[in-house]
Amino acid sequence: MASERDGIKYEESFIKNTRGLKLFTCKWLPTNQEPRAIVFLCHGYGMECSISMNSTARRLVKAGFGVYGMDYEGHGKSDGLRGYIPNFDHLVDDVSTHYTTICEREENKGKMRFMLGESMGGAVVLLLGRKKPEFWDGALLVAPMCKIAEEMKPSPFVISILTKLISVIPKWKIIPTQDIIDISYKEPEIRKQVRENPLCYKGRPRLKTAYELLRISNDLEKRLQEVSLPFMVLHGDDDKVTDKAVSQELYKVALSSDKTLKLYSGMWHSLLNGETQDNIEIVFADVIGWLEKKTEYGNDRSESEVKYNNDGFHFKE
Repeated sequence: MASERDGIKYEESFIKNTRGLKLFTCKWLPTNQEPRAIVFLCHGYGMECSISMNSTARRLVKAGFGVYGMDYEGHGKSDGLRGYIPNFDHLVDDVSTHYTTICEREENKGKMRFMLGESMGGAVVLLLGRKKPEFWDGALLVAPMCKIAEEMKPSPFVISILTKLISVIPKWKIIPTQDIIDISYKEPEIRKQVRENPLCYKGRPRLKTAYELLRISNDLEKRLQEVSLPFMVLHGDDDKVTDKAVSQELYKVALSSDKTLKLYSGMWHSLLNGETQDNIEIVFADVIGWLEKKTEYGNDRSESEVKYNNDGFHFKE
């Protein structure tokens, strides 16, 4: 499927992963110019790209970037049991294989490569960077899942019981947790849209999925100092889903010489489409400004070794 509107060409397709599952992929490209660089989207848990990240993609294309997305196994239009992540490493491998293939296409050779991950997608981005640190030119980490907020976790006692049941009932939706939509999206109208999106998973987390999310976030938290690619991390200081303190720690200890932290006063978890319009404009000004700065020397990846002044710590009122 392909369509053109407002100077943006949108296309959908499917690929097969190594496990025989059909995965949904999509892309948004400017129709009137060559993309100045390419941005790869990594969506959050229970979400998908074609609807949930459409507004993000279109903003980036209007700023001159080409944008690619895909739905993970068990998410959106891809194959797999809804909301089920049997192995997070397989999910990351799927994303890595597809996005690497896109970068190697003739039309994209020489273009700078950036990743943008929201929440769980931020964890995917960090793991992609760990796999191929020299391959990527930078990452935008939006409320990344480096640690799940304490309010979202079951008690240690409940976790210990559930862990024993993983091999018996891995797909059961029995994890006690708050309604993630209610605490992620500040604007009631956006919450309504997410609830009405048939591609979004809205049930309780499945047992093995919750285990995998906890396993990966714990691993990332312990290895923050290994992050070496250029990045900007963005976090709302009223986020009740992922822990802003770990984003601050990532900025502090990461090996990267080019890193930026943006904390937004009064904002919640979903910074790119769950806030008031004024707040969303503030966040996207930072996102697009960061990308423009990274690509101001043109598309040639030979320039990607240029080191920029560290923006340091920014607090947005």
